[in-house]
Amino acid sequence: MQTNFTEEQLADPDTARSNEVLRACVHCGFCTATCPTYHVLGDELDSPRGRIYLIKDMLENDRPADEKTVKHIDRCLSCLACMTTCPSGVHYMHLVDHARAHIERTYTRPRFERVLRWTLSRILPYPGRFRAALTAAKLGRPFARLMPDARLRAMLEMAPRRLPPVSRNDDPQVFPAEGARRKRVALMTGCAQRALNTDINDATIRLLTRLGCEVVVAEGMGCCGALVHHMGRTSESHAAAEQNIRAWLAEDRHDPLDAIVINTSGCGTTVKDYGHMFRNDPLADDAARVSALAQDVSEVLADLMPGADAATGQPAKEGIEGTDAPAGHGVYAPVAPQGDGPMRVAYHAACSLQHGQQIKSHPKDLLKRAGFEVVEPADSHLCCGSAGTYNLMQPVISAKLKDRKLKTLKAKAPDVIAAGNIGCMMQLAGGAEVPVVHTVELIDWATGGPRPPAMDTGGAVPHLQ
Repeated sequence: MQTNFTEEQLADPDTARSNEVLRACVHCGFCTATCPTYHVLGDELDSPRGRIYLIKDMLENDRPADEKTVKHIDRCLSCLACMTTCPSGVHYMHLVDHARAHIERTYTRPRFERVLRWTLSRILPYPGRFRAALTAAKLGRPFARLMPDARLRAMLEMAPRRLPPVSRNDDPQVFPAEGARRKRVALMTGCAQRALNTDINDATIRLLTRLGCEVVVAEGMGCCGALVHHMGRTSESHAAAEQNIRAWLAEDRHDPLDAIVINTSGCGTTVKDYGHMFRNDPLADDAARVSALAQDVSEVLADLMPGADAATGQPAKEGIEGTDAPAGHGVYAPVAPQGDGPMRVAYHAACSLQHGQQIKSHPKDLLKRAGFEVVEPADSHLCCGSAGTYNLMQPVISAKLKDRKLKTLKAKAPDVIAAGNIGCMMQLAGGAEVPVVHTVELIDWATGGPRPPAMDTGGAVPHLQ
């Protein structure tokens, strides 16, 4: 794509990066085939190609964002399926992030929307505040249908019927490895996840320590910054990221880390981009170090758990190599038969994992190694409609995507649905007929951990023995 930015405009690093991204686009339109909002709305301006034209016009002319542009950019999920599809390597994520920051600087939203977005930015990244808000929302949930605004209804309906107890495992501390230490890792405990589902971090810590990891929950770590970053609130997102960079680098300098483990893929996509976010900042080297260390939990587990024999498909060994764990310790504990076969797990691939981080096979391979039968829904590349706060800010579009995803998952007749992102889990659990759990909870269960509590909250799911 031809661009016409001035030398003065290109002196700005964000504009220079957007120029690179725009020039990579060849207008082919392959992205429209995998864009969820284009599928739902059928409007070219609600496809990546259409949004690229809007962004180019806005940035090149250095003009304030207008209502039309804002509407179509706001409808973007940032699922990044377009990046997986694009044959030209267009880095749409960096472009739309720049556009959102420009919108935040130059566009005045209606008062109600400003208040709504400000409120979300002041509640969701803070677990204590979020839990308090969820408690209040439970009281208002019976009146959700009376709310005149669909976004308020969505917020009330999102509140779970019960909140999990606060987990002290999320407090700064060190969990020693079982047996010989194979890795030293820092665990990102998340923000919304700590309020909505404490079982995920608990299962992650049990599994990693069982596999020989010393797990550190770093002092001073907080929200990854993704929520406000996708709102265009750059100074706030960078402040959150800087806090994490300093917290993790302090641990790394005290005793080198082998990885920063992230079990919420939406956070992982952002942390892995810290190096880009701080590329022109004094923290550039430290941010790049953090991004290099950041790994999804499935990446770490793929390295720690022995593989299967290529000929038989059976586990190559039962014990854990490099530890004192004996054969039969439970690393590949067989899953109890469910009728004629193992437990059937429908794997939902979170967009931030399969598109944002390009991690596609690890979670499925790990579940298979643990003894589960793994199935995938049709159109697994399409978003479920969660996308951070998208299900709150764009509830109508989100609901259509959710219904489509649940229909394709149900068609696979699973015993349980597994996902690697808390946002997707909350979105799907609201309409699924079987339990929705984190992938790591199932692997923990199959390797000696407790049965995931969510398995008892819905659906007739047989037990593992």
